[in-house]
Amino acid sequence: MTVILKPIITEKMTLMGEKLHRYGFRVDIKANKLQIADAIKDLYGVEVTSVNTMVFSGKNKSRFTKSGVLSGRTNTYKKAIITLAKGETIDFYSNI
Repeated sequence: MTVILKPIITEKMTLMGEKLHRYGFRVDIKANKLQIADAIKDLYGVEVTSVNTMVFSGKNKSRFTKSGVLSGRTNTYKKAIITLAKGETIDFYSNI
């Protein structure tokens, strides 16, 4: 099972990473906090202090087109905020 799907790289998460040593990740919806912490340790080799998770439910969306109204639903996803130990950092841009 792939626990970590992708990192969240936004302005807000970049500032949190610089000031508070917190990083955001999209994770598998069935993963728990222990599995997420172990995956971060294995992937980046850093010490994880805490893991906060939140589940975002999908929303109903509709749009008007020439052929009529199209209705659908966005996906449900889980987000994890990882707090690292003092002095630890994750560099997302080193592999580019």
